[in-house]
Amino acid sequence: MVSPVTVVKSEGPKLVPFFKSTCVYFVLWLPTSSPSWFSALIKCLPIFCLWLFMLAHGFSFLGAHSSARKILAGLIFSSLGDAFLIWQEDGYFSHGLLMFAISHILYSSAFGMKPLNPLAGLVIGAISSVSYALLYPYLSGPFTYLVGVYIALIGFMGWRAVAGLQLANDLWTWTKMSACLGAVLFMVSDLTIAVNKFCFPVPHSRAIIMATYYAAQMLIALSAVECQDVETARKMA
Repeated sequence: MVSPVTVVKSEGPKLVPFFKSTCVYFVLWLPTSSPSWFSALIKCLPIFCLWLFMLAHGFSFLGAHSSARKILAGLIFSSLGDAFLIWQEDGYFSHGLLMFAISHILYSSAFGMKPLNPLAGLVIGAISSVSYALLYPYLSGPFTYLVGVYIALIGFMGWRAVAGLQLANDLWTWTKMSACLGAVLFMVSDLTIAVNKFCFPVPHSRAIIMATYYAAQMLIALSAVECQDVETARKMA
């Protein structure tokens, strides 16, 4: 397994633009009441930087690893979702929901179906079911089923990410841990969005949503680069 020190040395510099752009978002803290193309750019910029992070590993790396390509595609659809949500009050919330639903399908495919780990699936399935049951009384119209489908998709993505982390058997890597934490944070972020939008105002909701969201996307992007870091570790050995 690649050591954390090797990971930091190898991947840290490539993530500097992401951290800087994330700081820019929180420092500017543009009001959501006045959506604009500039506010959309500032919100999407950290995800654009994660595109660059993936591309920085080289087209040969992306060409050789389908999971990395799927995660890059997921990041692209996520940035489209971010842009749509800037104008959610103008009726584009469902468009953003669709973009992120596609992202979760791509991430699930990238994480794969092995190992199956049905126990993890049952636990996350139960959490997803309870979440939908709590939201259901507040939903109306098409959101009654759209939110249900979305919860199923993000729950499935979370299952596939958690399933790969086999701590009991000591069969885990830092990238599997990264995928697991990223998926969990993504679920926390989206549940906060749902509760804040459909149920009741969540204190500091925007800060919670965006902090967990950016961290989730960074961790999922990091989960794609294990193969390259193994090669780096061998060269440094």
